[in-house]
Amino acid sequence: MSMFSDAMSRLSAAQKSSKGAAAYSRFVNRPLGRPLAALAYARGLSPTQVTLVSAAATFSAIAIIALVRPTWWSSALVAVLLVLGYALDSADGQLARLTGTGSLAGEWLDHFFDATKAATLHAAVLICWFRFFELPLPWLVVPLSFGAVASIFFFGLIATDLLRRIHRAQHPIADETAPAEAWRSSPLYSLVVLPTDYGFLCLTFVLLWVQPAFVAVYSLLAVANVLVLGLAAARWYSSIRRMEAASIASPTPAELPR
Repeated sequence: MSMFSDAMSRLSAAQKSSKGAAAYSRFVNRPLGRPLAALAYARGLSPTQVTLVSAAATFSAIAIIALVRPTWWSSALVAVLLVLGYALDSADGQLARLTGTGSLAGEWLDHFFDATKAATLHAAVLICWFRFFELPLPWLVVPLSFGAVASIFFFGLIATDLLRRIHRAQHPIADETAPAEAWRSSPLYSLVVLPTDYGFLCLTFVLLWVQPAFVAVYSLLAVANVLVLGLAAARWYSSIRRMEAASIASPTPAELPR
């Protein structure tokens, strides 16, 4: 069996949980990332190298959005580069799990580029609308707001995950009694949160050269993300409060009788 085929087989059996994943990320991006991870494994690339290639594809697309007047070919190129960058963003994590070479430094680099992407993609749309679109100035509030929401959403996800990791380490017994959220792994949930899916946003850039269509779709996604952020923030805050309550009721490992 070739290294590529062996890697594909092992990756198929070692996928991370689908809990909370939106439809594109779950059903399209991870399967796209799998052969890319296997190819990187066969070529001897490290997860960090894959992360850097992902960043190069993504930020090339962002530069085109801001600097090149939208045409059918530039819009298609932007969509392809964004989709490729996102697939490689999945591939680096899959490669790390496959090779057992995951590291804190690699996770930091991955999150660093994710945060940069969230901050710059919508800034590029803002520049594009100002330079190339015939829109009243108040419309520029849309990409400005979308960018703020994307950055806040990313912070909320990372901060909540960090606090949960700390809580699991400090209060393993309390964590075992935490309420399950199996409903967040359902295909229906994946479809409901599709408007917040970065991968779905990537696909919409194929419409960039058709101004009315792109403005309409992008604006609707911006509104949807504002609404979902409000709901997510309330859920994140409630989950942290529940963890605090559970930790008060359960002793830490240091407090357990020997």
